[in-house]
Amino acid sequence: MDVQVKFLGAAQSVTGSKYLLSIGTFTVMVDCGMFQGLKELRERNWDEFPVDPATINAVVITHAHIDHTGYLPSLVRQGFNGPVYCTSATAGLAEILLLDAAKLQEEEAAFAAKEGFSKHHPPLPLYYTHDAEQVLNLLRPFEFDEDVMIHDTVRVKFHNAGHILGAALVEMIINGPVQEKTIIFSGDLGRYNHPILRDPVSAPYADILFIESTYGNRDTLNEFPARQLGNVVSETFQHQGCVVIPAFAVGRTQTLIYYLRELMEMGDIPTATIYIDSPMAISVTGLYKKYFPYHKLREQDLENQTSVFDYPQVKYCRSRESSKAINDVKENAIIISASGMCAGGRILHHLIHRLPNENDTLLFVGYQAEGTRGRKILEGNPTIKIFGKQVPVRCHVRKIEGLSGHADKLELLQWVNNFKRPPKKTFVVHGELESATAFAETLTTELSWNNVTVPDYLESYSLFEGI
Repeated sequence: MDVQVKFLGAAQSVTGSKYLLSIGTFTVMVDCGMFQGLKELRERNWDEFPVDPATINAVVITHAHIDHTGYLPSLVRQGFNGPVYCTSATAGLAEILLLDAAKLQEEEAAFAAKEGFSKHHPPLPLYYTHDAEQVLNLLRPFEFDEDVMIHDTVRVKFHNAGHILGAALVEMIINGPVQEKTIIFSGDLGRYNHPILRDPVSAPYADILFIESTYGNRDTLNEFPARQLGNVVSETFQHQGCVVIPAFAVGRTQTLIYYLRELMEMGDIPTATIYIDSPMAISVTGLYKKYFPYHKLREQDLENQTSVFDYPQVKYCRSRESSKAINDVKENAIIISASGMCAGGRILHHLIHRLPNENDTLLFVGYQAEGTRGRKILEGNPTIKIFGKQVPVRCHVRKIEGLSGHADKLELLQWVNNFKRPPKKTFVVHGELESATAFAETLTTELSWNNVTVPDYLESYSLFEGI
């Protein structure tokens, strides 16, 4: 059976994950992410889709982050109406994230129209709330390690990837005319020894491997992220300022709340108010009580009096008024807000207020894709454009890579070393060109793997040809 793959995203970039497989007459797409970062990448969201969405039979989702799910409402808007397979926790998160993404796009389009800073007349969202609601009706949730028949000849299993709640690596088994073939999609692999999430599950065998490479050229991330977090907080409080942390509402925010509680209890940082200014993060945090099998926490860890996410120092800002009130806080506070790459959401209003303040610290704790506001700030841009205006960057800027939800190079190697024999073909994806190329070279030279490829956007390959 001929199996073709077309790379519609996350090829020499870290966003827009989409891998379209044609398995005989059956067409399935693994992940359906939105492009973020560089303008040339973002514009792909608006391009005519490379294939007719109505011809896609099914979608399989590795996890709920917008760069893996955010294009689903647009796909539906253009005619896709098949099942979307994922884990139950991913389904729960997707409901929150996709509705929030649609609402943000509607609000930003309306604001751009009001302020007149868009070149489009009128500015429009990529999709609307009702498009996101249609996606929710298509979700088909399953548990880890459960056999899921998505076609007469194709079944998938979701295995824990350790990246965020419900994140999975996907094992796809194709029943060929002679023997079965196995394809593994790593999704986004998490870190080992995470305080909340379980380690990524090993995959002992694959004919074809799709592996992420976000940090494929980084030997090690910081091994003591909590200590480094404490140092940044203490340093900022000595300056009589506040720490502002752009953090993904799913995963990173909960990890930060966990570590900050530990630091205060041990006396490593002063007791201080932690403002969680992300309605989405509030909703996401509640899902940890619903999906116990997906994390390490115990029921007593989430009880009201002893919760690791809702202790007295944590103030959840649900209303716009409570969000705006944070502007009056001048020192000794920690503000956590989405989005993690400063692409949109409430963090933008905090940036406008805090970037010019020399006493405050802007702390990055996650990957900043090329072309995002976060990346530009880290690269030292003296001003940043927000809502059509240039905002000066005078605050302290810090970065802690050890809090990332992505495996570093050594952890990626730890994971691939569990294969009993090398895959017959490997595609290195979900990494900028430098990182993906470096990791592909590592697999070739250090592990002696053959047929390792860094695909480009819109390239197609026959998966089993020659093997």
